Amino acid sequence: MAKYTKPRTSKTLASFCAKIAEEKLANDVLILNLTGIEISPSDFFVICSCVSDVQINAVVDEILNQCRGLGIKRPRVEGIKGGYWIILDFFDVVVHIMHQKARVYYKLEKLWGDAVFSKISKGGKTMLIPKDELKSILM
Repeated sequence: MAKYTKPRTSKTLASFCAKIAEEKLANDVLILNLTGIEISPSDFFVICSCVSDVQINAVVDEILNQCRGLGIKRPRVEGIKGGYWIILDFFDVVVHIMHQKARVYYKLEKLWGDAVFSKISKGGKTMLIPKDELKSILM
């Protein structure tokens, strides 16, 4: 398990949550920078998908535990009872932990296609997604 430091900006909070999701083996973890979109509900979205309710809960629990350990204010949590799509709302960052089927159905990436898309590299750094790869994500 990686050792984390307390994020100081909404951008680093989004990366922090994405790294934890990756660590818990969530699939297709994306960071959407929404700051250039006038009507966006937050500055960043983190979107990831899981194959089971157990995995979804593991990702949620680990993000909440890491936040608690670093003194980060607890986010608003929605969807815990359903377990199909859980949202952690930090206000400037909203984390969507979705069952694979929900992600395919709702296509949040396509809905927010004007965002700047990033992902976590193998080395743990946040990197922009190249345009050719982005096209396949938005289809």
